[in-house]
Amino acid sequence: MARCTAPVYGHRSASAEANCPACGGRSGRGRYGGYGSYSSPSYTPYIRSSSSPSSGGSRSSARPRWSSAGSSAAYTPTEVRALTPVRNKVETLAAQQPDLRDVFLCHAWDDRQGSAMELHDLLESSGIRVWFSEKDVGLGVPLLRAIDKGLANSKVGIVLVTPALLRRLPLEGIADKELSALLALERLVPVVHGTTYEALREVSPLLASRSGLSTGEDSLEDVATKLAELVTFDPSSATEA
Repeated sequence: MARCTAPVYGHRSASAEANCPACGGRSGRGRYGGYGSYSSPSYTPYIRSSSSPSSGGSRSSARPRWSSAGSSAAYTPTEVRALTPVRNKVETLAAQQPDLRDVFLCHAWDDRQGSAMELHDLLESSGIRVWFSEKDVGLGVPLLRAIDKGLANSKVGIVLVTPALLRRLPLEGIADKELSALLALERLVPVVHGTTYEALREVSPLLASRSGLSTGEDSLEDVATKLAELVTFDPSSATEA
């Protein structure tokens, strides 16, 4: 049986759906076989503006209130709904503790010089302050204590979910301890990269239950743009609706 290539949020464009071995032949049956909830009006409390119904069958999109009209980031209504509670926390923390780091980046040890470093660099190039073990844990510093301080002094936790992380979590190492602490917070955003939410669900159902972002049909650069918009907030100049 052909399997759908989309992540948990579905296809972002008509061409992506057409190229999918499972969904390519559905054009005469309605979008996603009738799963109309992805464009449901119930999401409007989280949306500033959305695409027109006359967009020719392309997937519905949404603009969260924290994203500028000129932003290149294209959000789905599901992403807006999932990220809005995190954004609310960011705004509260930014007002109360302005010196906090923007992001704590949780990743597998194997990714420290690869995808984790790439995501770190993309975020920092956008002006985001990232706690990253490769630069924030000095020689001779107890690792667990440094991680504990990093978590306590960051607004949002990002978990980079890769095949390497899925291999590491069952071993209950450092990444597992970071994840356990992050799961206790309402400031956690999973970023699924090079794998799927289905694979994550087999290893960590609790983490998989937290909707986040995926590079299944977005580039890592696009994901970094969304994360940067999510955590950027200046209480002194806030004009958001």
